[in-house]
Amino acid sequence: MLLYHYPPLQPGQLQKRYKRFLADIRLDTGEIITAHCANTGPMTGVAIPGRPVQVSYHPDPKRKLPYTWELIQVENTQPTWVNINTARPNPVVKQLLTHYGLPEVQDYRQINPEVHYGSEGSRIDFCLTGGKKNIYIEVKNTTWVQETLALFPDTVTTRGQKHLRELMRLVPAARAIIIYFIGRGDCTHFAPGDAADPEYGRLLRQAVSVGVEVFPCQFEVTPQGIAYGRRLPLVLD
Repeated sequence: MLLYHYPPLQPGQLQKRYKRFLADIRLDTGEIITAHCANTGPMTGVAIPGRPVQVSYHPDPKRKLPYTWELIQVENTQPTWVNINTARPNPVVKQLLTHYGLPEVQDYRQINPEVHYGSEGSRIDFCLTGGKKNIYIEVKNTTWVQETLALFPDTVTTRGQKHLRELMRLVPAARAIIIYFIGRGDCTHFAPGDAADPEYGRLLRQAVSVGVEVFPCQFEVTPQGIAYGRRLPLVLD
């Protein structure tokens, strides 16, 4: 079941990505356009000039750029479409939760997005209420892969470190879950990106030791839409 349906996408080829928010793309029509890139990270191993991409078109006069870069196809173990739009994971996860699509998370009645919590001024992506315990869920978009190992983060993330500290403080009064949204189908396992941010890796291991639950969730991505695939094994050694 597709949890998200893309609007009609236009194919092209990545020319270059620059200034974090911009990407020059040659459409298959031959036109070169500048698209908005919602992913502000380094996009290690993903932002590869010459690779096929898909963009959405939004002719809203309030937008500075009518095109949004949605997908790129990489060659890993097989040609694979990768979601690079960081605006997609939360709506997809919300749909998954609406349909009770995570077998490990069933005891709730209400889904509350963007709830303020914690001592460091954070907002949780979702707080599920109505069950025996509140369930707090943080979602992290994940695109970096080495061979078949998905990794997060691909750069130092002080914000991500803060979220791990906040989640640890919730346990055991509530369930605290972090979902790594792996928007590509060519991975078999997940691990913290220690080479990019060793402090994040240390905090993630500490979080697991005190009861924070880690869900590396793999999603199948095509130009038609996004579907839930499976939960990948977590590698901490």
